[in-house]
Amino acid sequence: MIVTLAFTNGFQETVSQKVFSFWGHIRVQYKQPMKSSIAEEEQIEKNDTIAQAIAQNPNVVSIHPFATKYAILKTKEEMEGVLMKGLDRTYNFNHLKQFLKQGRWLNFNDTTYSREIIVSSYTADELKLKLNDRVVIYFIKPDGSLRPDKLSIVGIYKTGIEDYDKTFAIGDLKLIQRLNGWAPDQIGGYEIFLKDYHQMQQVSDDLYYNIEKFPPEWDTKTIKDLYPNIFDWLSMQDVTRNVLIGFMIVVAVINLITCLIILVLERIRMVGVLKAIGARNWTVQRIFLQHSTIITLVGIVLGTAFGLGICWLQQATGFIKLKEEAYYMSEAAVKIVWWQIAFICAGTLLISFLVLMVPSLIVRRVRPVKAIQFR
Repeated sequence: MIVTLAFTNGFQETVSQKVFSFWGHIRVQYKQPMKSSIAEEEQIEKNDTIAQAIAQNPNVVSIHPFATKYAILKTKEEMEGVLMKGLDRTYNFNHLKQFLKQGRWLNFNDTTYSREIIVSSYTADELKLKLNDRVVIYFIKPDGSLRPDKLSIVGIYKTGIEDYDKTFAIGDLKLIQRLNGWAPDQIGGYEIFLKDYHQMQQVSDDLYYNIEKFPPEWDTKTIKDLYPNIFDWLSMQDVTRNVLIGFMIVVAVINLITCLIILVLERIRMVGVLKAIGARNWTVQRIFLQHSTIITLVGIVLGTAFGLGICWLQQATGFIKLKEEAYYMSEAAVKIVWWQIAFICAGTLLISFLVLMVPSLIVRRVRPVKAIQFR
């Protein structure tokens, strides 16, 4: 049970944090009810008053403008389509720190747009690119024409989420504004990072309904609303976890009952002797319960040590490998929640003690004369 919970917690935490780190917890953008989660946004006007009101929410860590635009990366031999995500100098790249495999983050200019780009390891492999290579990038302008440009690859990232790695490149927001013919105060939306992702829906509703003069054409959406398939998949792990733990409890209960029955049968003559000299049923029953409880406590201690040992070994060595394309990580992640460990140990002891009461009732039916003659 300890190993099951630790691996389920680690899996859910790692995948969800990857999504949050790449996109934030809440996005504010133009209302587009039928918009795909991976598509260009309609522009909105920067509103410093609204942005400041959002930043003052006690659950908000930071807020950053962004925009996206489709482009084609081309080398002499290959080409690959990407959706460039434009960021500005206010962006905190620590959110993406875990994904950077080579190079560095963007350097921004005060006067013009940065001619730097960060691509995924998938895109780099497909186009046979490496750090400091210059790549031709074609953007589709609003009038339908193509605009070529040359950008330098300064970083290579990998999230392990195939949809992201095959789709996104990271560049300067000013470049996207220039290509779209936007003014400097026009953006695709805002990304909001929170202290506690469990508060996403509450904060999203609070921003939408309670901020004064919140533009009616704007919308707030949690990342769960934008990528429901990933989070529905993660929620299904709870069902798997509960089923596994349920089976473990049933097997454990059967083993405990069997264990005590064997203990009683092995000491049936002792039971007869104790009853013959005046011992009450509860006195004899208590002897077996105490002995069984000692066995249970030893099992709990050894089981906890063994379970935590497996978790520690996985954290230290990563010996359990996963197919990254399917699980969004190359090795199983572990997250130990200590109150869960304490609850498992206490619950196991309580359930064990209650279950052990059942076979110990055999002692009440034992007759001293027959028990002493028992072979």
